[in-house]
Amino acid sequence: MSANNMAAANCTAIKKPNNQADATAPASIPVIDYEGSGYRQDFWEGQGREYEDAVERIALKRLLPPHGKRIAEIGAGFGRLADLYLGYDQIVLFDYSRTMLADAVRKWGHDPRFVFVAGNLYQMPLAPGTLDTLVMVRVMHHLADVPAALAQLQPLLHQRSTAVLEYANKRNLKAVLRWLTRQQRWSPFDPQPLEFVSMNFDFHPGWMAAKMKDAGLRVDERLGASHFRLPALKNNLPARLLARLDSRLFRIGGKFPLAPSIFVRTAAPAAAERPQREARPGEAGPAHLFRCPSCTAQPLAAVGPTHLQCPSCARQYRQSDRIWDFKLPV
Repeated sequence: MSANNMAAANCTAIKKPNNQADATAPASIPVIDYEGSGYRQDFWEGQGREYEDAVERIALKRLLPPHGKRIAEIGAGFGRLADLYLGYDQIVLFDYSRTMLADAVRKWGHDPRFVFVAGNLYQMPLAPGTLDTLVMVRVMHHLADVPAALAQLQPLLHQRSTAVLEYANKRNLKAVLRWLTRQQRWSPFDPQPLEFVSMNFDFHPGWMAAKMKDAGLRVDERLGASHFRLPALKNNLPARLLARLDSRLFRIGGKFPLAPSIFVRTAAPAAAERPQREARPGEAGPAHLFRCPSCTAQPLAAVGPTHLQCPSCARQYRQSDRIWDFKLPV
């Protein structure tokens, strides 16, 4: 299944935040839901994307601190990249899809360092300042409101945190050539986001840089990746060789972004220091890690080993099959 066909197939699953769960939910912001989809098998496994997987891993290894206290991947899905985070004391895999997280639990649930969280990015249940490192790959291109999403992510960082974000580049070389030869109507130089399929967006690097700055994120490094995402190359050259060759173009691709995928390493210089009351991973229950996604009150109170309660609105959230579910209260 092609990327465009996969995107179109999942458009039927687009849902809005459930107002039963949150009366203050941003109901005007749609989200794309991979619940029950075959994303893992239909897009990754056996689908000829070994090169994309390899090049993304190289980019992340270059940009991520290899060790730390707590890392979270936003939109972690089935945990494809989770082995890159094993240098951390605690690893949070966050996704909107419970079924995708269930796959991640089957692979990583044996490791007590992992915390699995189902929730809405626009109603972030993670508490402010709790992450040393944040990762978000192949998620930005599904976001209908990037500024609102960045406004949820920036508070998760403290002054010494690192966030690595990836987005789809509207001004890629293929799009530029197609526009110059009049094979497409839209201009890759137009700064506004392009929705090429419903809920699938490409972004101009200048526009994205401005939105990150507005959100209080400082871009420290930018890489261009996946320069060789062409069937003729992928079908005739080994994936690891292509990925190594691609990695030699990362830096120049960051200065002159013409690759289809852009990775940025950011920091939040205006963020607070680490929360004074935060417990170390493993020293206490998970209540300190979360806030109420409905009213944003924190910390939550433990009500038994598998339930947390908001001290303000009294909503309860539970853990089932290793997954903390913040999409709907109990």
